[in-house]
Amino acid sequence: MAKRKSKFVCQSCGYESPKWMGKCPGCHQWNTLVEEIEATKSARGNWTKDSTAARKPEKLANIQLQDEPRMKTQMQELNRVLGGGIVPGSLVLIGGDPGIGKSTLLLQVSHQLALDKLDVLYISGEESARQTKLRADRLGIASDSLYVLSETNMLDIANQIDQLNPSFVVIDSIQTIFKEEVTSAPGSVSQVRECTSELLRIAKQKHLPIFIVGHVTKEGSIAGPRLLEHMVDAVLYFEGERHHTFRILRGVKNRFGSTNEMGIFEMKEEGLVEVLNPSEVFLEERSQGAAGSTIVASMEGTRPVLVEIQSLISPTSFGNPRRMATGIDHNRVPLLMAVLEKRVGLMLQNQDAYVKVAGGVKLDEPAIDLAVAISIASSFRDKSPQTDDVLIGEVGLTGEIRRVSRIEQRVQEAAKLGFKRAIIPAKNMDGWTAPKHIEIIGVQSVQEAIKVTLGD
Repeated sequence: MAKRKSKFVCQSCGYESPKWMGKCPGCHQWNTLVEEIEATKSARGNWTKDSTAARKPEKLANIQLQDEPRMKTQMQELNRVLGGGIVPGSLVLIGGDPGIGKSTLLLQVSHQLALDKLDVLYISGEESARQTKLRADRLGIASDSLYVLSETNMLDIANQIDQLNPSFVVIDSIQTIFKEEVTSAPGSVSQVRECTSELLRIAKQKHLPIFIVGHVTKEGSIAGPRLLEHMVDAVLYFEGERHHTFRILRGVKNRFGSTNEMGIFEMKEEGLVEVLNPSEVFLEERSQGAAGSTIVASMEGTRPVLVEIQSLISPTSFGNPRRMATGIDHNRVPLLMAVLEKRVGLMLQNQDAYVKVAGGVKLDEPAIDLAVAISIASSFRDKSPQTDDVLIGEVGLTGEIRRVSRIEQRVQEAAKLGFKRAIIPAKNMDGWTAPKHIEIIGVQSVQEAIKVTLGD
C-alpha cells in the first residue's frame, strides 16, 4: 500500500510546504501552517477530465452573444451594488462580521425571487431546516418555490442541485461545506478551495447564479485563502456596527459592474429594509450651529451621499497630542492639520484632534479634504460655519483646492436637500449648469475657504 503524503498549508494565504514552519514565508504570519493529507490523483481528477474533454477553442469573432436579462430583486440597493441585478451563471461571495445580517439578507432575496415563480434552493450548513424555518417565520417569509436543505457534503449538494434544477442557490456558509476526497477539516484552505471550485463549475455549466457566504476573521478579511476572492465573480462586504441599525453593502470586486457602489439597509424587526435616501438619514440628527460640524457631498459609486463630518480640537497637556479619526483614513488628519498650521497659521501642534464621520459611514475619496479641514478650523476657533453650507474639494500640500469629479451630481444632491451654498474648487466652476436656489462659490486655497465659511 502506497504511503499517504502529507503537506503543511498556511490557513491565511494558502502557501504549501513539505515541512512545518512556525512562520509562513508567504504572508509572514505565525502558527498558520496546518498539516493536510494530499489527495490522490484519482480523487483530484474525477470530473475535470470528463468535463473538459468535449471543449475546444473558439474564435472570438465567431462567438455569438445572447441578450440575457439580469435577475431583478425587489431590493434596489442590492441591484445597484451588483451592477443592475443578478447575472445568470455568476458566483457571488458575501462576507461580513458574525450577526451582521448576511443570512437575513440572502433569505429575503431568496423569498423575493421565489415570489416571481423561480425555484430557489437555500442550503444551510450551520442551521437545521427547522431553525431556518423559525427565522423565516420571524421575517414573514413563506413561499412554495423556496426550498431549504441542511447539508454540508459537497457531493450531496451537487446531486440535489441536479435533481431540483433551481434558478438561484444560496450556500450558507462555504466554511461548513466539505468534499470527502479532501482529507482536511471543513473550513481549511484545501476544503474551501475545492468546494468553491466545484460551485464555480456548477454555476458556469448550468448558467446558475450562486451566492455563497464567507466568514470574516478578526482582521476583517474573509476567512480562508485570498484566492477565494479571485475565484468568484463578485465580492460583497456587509458592514456596520452591531449596536446600530444601519448596514452598508459594499462591492469590493465585481466583474459585471462598478466596485464603488454602496447599498444602505436598516435592520428592523421584520428584517432588512433598504434606505433609498441615505443623505437625509445621515443628516437628520445633525446639531444646528455647532462648531466643528461640516457637510460634504461624497460619491459612493454613481450615487452622491451627503454626510456630516465632526471635529473636536482641545488643548493637551502631554508632549505628543492625540490624532484620532473614525470613518476616514487616520493619516489624513495629521496631514490636513499640518497644512492648516503651515499655510493658514493655526497653532495646532499642542492640540488633541478627534475627527469622526457621523452615521458610521467610511469615506476614502480625496474630495472630503476641504470639509475635514474647515471642520478642524471651526472647532479650533470655536466658530460654527453656516448650517446650509456644503463643502467639496481636495486639499493639496501647498494649501490649494484641487478639482474633483462629478461636481454636478454632488451639487444637485445638496440642492435637493435644501442647502443654500456650495463651496467648491474654482477649477470646477466651468462646463456645467448649476441648479437653482443654491449659490456656487469657487475657492482656490484653504485660506479663502476659511474666509468664506468662517468669516475671517
